[in-house]
Amino acid sequence: MDWVELFCDVDDFCQEFVPCWHSRLIAEGERKRRRESQLALSEILTILIAFHRSGYRTFKQYYQWLLAEHLAEFPQLVSYQRFVELTPGALVPLAGYLMTRFGEITGIAFVDSTALAVCGNKRITRNRVFADHARIGRTTIGWFLGFKVHLVINDRGELLGVKITAGNVDDRSPVRRLCLGLFGKLFGDKGYISGELTADLLKQGLRLVTGLRKNMREQLLPLWDKLMLRKRSLIETVIDQLKNISQIEHSRHRSPTNFLVNLFAGLVAYTHQPKKPSLNLTPHESNQLKTIAPRMTLLA
Repeated sequence: MDWVELFCDVDDFCQEFVPCWHSRLIAEGERKRRRESQLALSEILTILIAFHRSGYRTFKQYYQWLLAEHLAEFPQLVSYQRFVELTPGALVPLAGYLMTRFGEITGIAFVDSTALAVCGNKRITRNRVFADHARIGRTTIGWFLGFKVHLVINDRGELLGVKITAGNVDDRSPVRRLCLGLFGKLFGDKGYISGELTADLLKQGLRLVTGLRKNMREQLLPLWDKLMLRKRSLIETVIDQLKNISQIEHSRHRSPTNFLVNLFAGLVAYTHQPKKPSLNLTPHESNQLKTIAPRMTLLA
């Protein structure tokens, strides 16, 4: 991992974002001191993002062993407890930085959601940290208490949109806002079947393509669309890497704010991943696929 390259990119963003952000903050009417931290905001963001690419399973071990003992990149490093106190202040900049890391709209997009459990099922009734925010939901794997992350990616594995909802929200609910500005075709699983949603997306130039349930009539589908539906596992691979490499899900959170900081930092870390899951379509191959689009095939 190139610490210098990551820091330079984050620092360039912070120099443009922070003055604009501070100028739009609403004053509380009280005069407060705004003391500069020993660590710059760009350093805090770099440390948080780099954790999700470091391979460490706990942030405390990563901070106290790797950063404090074996790295000299941060000479003004504060104590671990002080860094935890500074972490909530990184939430808004991380969210803004994530939006600058979205990929290119190519006309091919995949949508899916994944559950983020905040505790084990045996501790659902005892959870107090997320009592006012998390909700009980169900996926194909089973019940959980937590949230859902809804993702849209392109054929190169790059993020195009992210939305967080409670665990009991229907997957189709955030799709309209999630896909604003997109065009082309959007491929999803059978959970996104909705005539109203399809019509709304079509108005903005985006065609929703899904499989069919067993109780639905067979439909003719362009061969290219059917081929792309078979490639929908691409977004499942991205979700797998987000959970197992970027570690966007764990049950050690002690506040909703730190949950969001961990989630956004993990998503940003994925965008910095040099090699992402991809369909590896060359321009020539993409044109060839589009030429066979008029051919219709039976979708059962």
